[in-house]
Amino acid sequence: MDLKIAGKRALVMGASRGLGRAVAEGLLAEGVEVIAVSRNAKTIQEWAGEAPGLTALSADLSDLASVEALIAAVLDRGGVDILVNNSGGPAPGAAATARRGEWLAQFEAMAANLFHLTAQVLPGMRSRKWGRVITIASSGVEQPIPNLALSNGIRAAVVGWSKTLAAEVAAEGVTVNIVMPGRIQTTRVAELDAAAAKRTDSTVEAVQKASAAVIPAGRYGSPEEFAAMVVFLTSDQASYVTGSRLRVDGGAIRSI
Repeated sequence: MDLKIAGKRALVMGASRGLGRAVAEGLLAEGVEVIAVSRNAKTIQEWAGEAPGLTALSADLSDLASVEALIAAVLDRGGVDILVNNSGGPAPGAAATARRGEWLAQFEAMAANLFHLTAQVLPGMRSRKWGRVITIASSGVEQPIPNLALSNGIRAAVVGWSKTLAAEVAAEGVTVNIVMPGRIQTTRVAELDAAAAKRTDSTVEAVQKASAAVIPAGRYGSPEEFAAMVVFLTSDQASYVTGSRLRVDGGAIRSI
């Protein structure tokens, strides 16, 4: 299927590994020019090499000055048609013990600075009457994940923002959607499994087996399976999909 996005330009955040890297690779395969961003651009260059159509830039979402510098660099290149917001996640922790400073710091990195970045690249999309804003959230916004209080709470705010923005720009050819990964086999999930094993005095293998057992698909997903859904949402064929939340979780969330 021709997704009709060859020649478009995309900005992919958190592209050094895991979901962000898989999305960047998926877009490159469709002929999209990709600006891939992480805190250290060298980590992107390590997997990308001399991939045609890819530019690696550094930015830290927890640092507003760094985000402003990224915005300036992107606008100097003429802006983007596709924005993939991907902030990574905070350390595990309980809601009852999370401190005010932790909430504020994580909200800036996971929400406020992504909102700011989106607002700065939106004018170009609106003027061209074509754009895609896709934000990677978590299944925790529908079914809170134990011991991930900061992620559950902040990502829920991101979903509210996304839905509101979708209605504001839909008539101008810009779609805004959320994609929610379940247990995808990434370094981040491996770190969470290791933390759970330590917390429960178990093994990583036992934690993974127990997690897979409650997923109807019976396994963790791959980054490539997740990325395929994100790439489809950037397509012309998905032009009537906006304000939506798409689960990529092997059926793990049981609610309708």
